[in-house]
Amino acid sequence: MTTLGMIRHGITEWNMEGRAQGSSDIPLHEQGILEAKRLAQRIREERWDLLYSSPLKRAKQTADIISAELGGIEVAIDERLRETGGGQIEGTTEAERLEKWGSGWRELDLDRETSRQVIERGLHFIEDVVQKHPDKQILVVSHGSFLRHVLQELVPSGEKQEALKNTSITHLTADKEKWSCGLYNCTKHLEI
Repeated sequence: MTTLGMIRHGITEWNMEGRAQGSSDIPLHEQGILEAKRLAQRIREERWDLLYSSPLKRAKQTADIISAELGGIEVAIDERLRETGGGQIEGTTEAERLEKWGSGWRELDLDRETSRQVIERGLHFIEDVVQKHPDKQILVVSHGSFLRHVLQELVPSGEKQEALKNTSITHLTADKEKWSCGLYNCTKHLEI
């Protein structure tokens, strides 16, 4: 059985401001670094074989903190784990989008990556990793929108609708081509 530990990166200043990040390369805020350290301390006693990360700073910083706590496990960068491309909305708040494009901004062609594109690259990544590393425990550090799309595709039960929190971990287990979700959006390490 293959297990994926899907992790959303720590919080950034743009997260705090409610700005769409997309593929903008924003670093972790000091609070995000602390969150990542708490997550790393939480999972250090667990067995994880591999660690993959998005190339974007906020995810890579989170992965590096986890790697250090897990004894220097190598961080493999995979471009397919980057956040959903936001096009023209990147760097804007909801209020700014409403002012600039009106309440129907979601229906406009603003050069955003489509859900289908995100799902396709996410599923390609997962298929490749599972085929390359069968029966391994694999951590994947990525982004909220990307992870939401992939999780909804792999485990479409509809139960898991809560927005993913920063440094949350979600466990997916593959058993004969079917994925199941045990732990979802867990941030118990932040309750310390």
